[in-house]
Amino acid sequence: MSTIEIKNLTKRYGEAEVLSNINMKLESGKIYGLVGRNGSGKTMLMKHILGFVKATQGTILINGKAVGENDDMQENMGAIIENPGFLPEYSGFTNLKLLAMIQGKIKDEQIKDAIRLVGLDPESKKAVKYSLGMRQRLGLAQALMENPDILLLDEPLSGLDNDGVQEMWKLFLKQKEDGKLIVLASHSKEDIGTGAGATKFI
Repeated sequence: MSTIEIKNLTKRYGEAEVLSNINMKLESGKIYGLVGRNGSGKTMLMKHILGFVKATQGTILINGKAVGENDDMQENMGAIIENPGFLPEYSGFTNLKLLAMIQGKIKDEQIKDAIRLVGLDPESKKAVKYSLGMRQRLGLAQALMENPDILLLDEPLSGLDNDGVQEMWKLFLKQKEDGKLIVLASHSKEDIGTGAGATKFI
C-alpha cells in the first residue's frame, strides 16, 4: 500500500505564509480532490510532496520515508504540475522518450501504450504544437508511462471538452481500481466531481 502522510507542514516566504500547519494522510486505492482558488497553495503542496520545494517546518512521508532525505528523487510517482512543458519541435512520442531516458526504466512500447491510453496516436510525427487539451493528454501519458504507484495531477482536465473529461475520468477510475493513490487539484468540486462517489475532497 502506498501512503502520503503530511505532518504540521508550513511554508513561509518572508512573512507570507503559503501553507499553514497542514496535516493529512492519503492512501492507495483512492482518488483525492485538492480543491481551492488560485493562490490557495494547491500546486505548492504538490511541489512539496514531490520534493521540489523544502518546507519551512513539518514533514512529508512517502511510504514512511521522509521527503528530502539525501535529496533522493521520489520514485514511483507520476505528476503533472502546472502546464505540461514539451519541446515544440518534436513529436509527442519523442518528447516522452527523452523524458523516459532520465531513469531508463521503460522501453518504447510502454511509452506508446501510455500515449494510446490517453487517446493520442503514438505513431504521429506531428510536432507538439498541440491544443491545450491535447497537451494535457500528453502530460497525463508522461505521468502514467512508468506505471507509478502515486499520481499527482494539477488541473489535469484543463482544456478538455465534456467527452474528454468523461474519457479521462474512466482512466482515473481504472487507475484507482488498480490500487493507485491519486490526487487531483482543481478550482472547484464541480471540475473534478465527474467521477461521483469516487473522490474524497480536501
